[in-house]
Amino acid sequence: MTTTASDARAARAWTRLWLPRQHGAWAMLAIPILVGVAASRPAPWHLVLAAAALAGYLVSATAQAWLRARRRPSFLPSLAVYGAIFAAAGFALLATFPALVVATAVVVPVGALVLGGARPGTPRDLANSLGQTVIALVLVPAAVLVSGAWDAGVAGRATLVAASYLFGTVLVVRSVIRERGNRRFVALAVGFHVAVVGAAALVLPWPYALGFAALAARAAALPIVERRRAGTVRPLRPVHVGVVEAVASALLVLLAFLVPV
Repeated sequence: MTTTASDARAARAWTRLWLPRQHGAWAMLAIPILVGVAASRPAPWHLVLAAAALAGYLVSATAQAWLRARRRPSFLPSLAVYGAIFAAAGFALLATFPALVVATAVVVPVGALVLGGARPGTPRDLANSLGQTVIALVLVPAAVLVSGAWDAGVAGRATLVAASYLFGTVLVVRSVIRERGNRRFVALAVGFHVAVVGAAALVLPWPYALGFAALAARAAALPIVERRRAGTVRPLRPVHVGVVEAVASALLVLLAFLVPV
């Protein structure tokens, strides 16, 4: 029994050092790349871009954990491995597609703000979450560029699709977890989605307006479900919200492939 408990603690310690506990971050990485691929055409360089994005995220998340940790040397091996992968993939991308250097104008200053928010005693506020989203959105035009089928208009519309979903999901998830019971925040989340529906109707193919209307309905429904289930034996838990968002993100990506922007 003692050995089993010790092994479990060791496994948790290893996971904490090598794998971030931000489950929504995986979708935040996958959606921009997939939407960018859907808007252009699949290419081998998308795999390199995905490797760079994953390694870059892991470097950032590990660095944030390192800033908050007491035993900082424990994080150095994971930082070194992820940093090396990011450097190798990033160098290959920049050497082949020099225009990607423009992305640093967004990634560097916003990344500095995100890391600044990871200092001990600093709460994980809305600005930090939105900053991470902004960095992830750089992957949309990057995916279009490395496909070899660059089109500024297509890249812009694809970025709008990904941004509308990702910013919206940050607001929705926060409205039923960190800001639950805050009716003004719920109004902000729903209002954002209503505005997105209008924008989609103006600049995107009509199925996107329908899709974002469905997302607006979920933004309004989740807080209602949360209030009705509060205090019951079956409250709305983060895992339930995660399942809803996983389905929504999968449907959005499917829409992006079925209806090119």
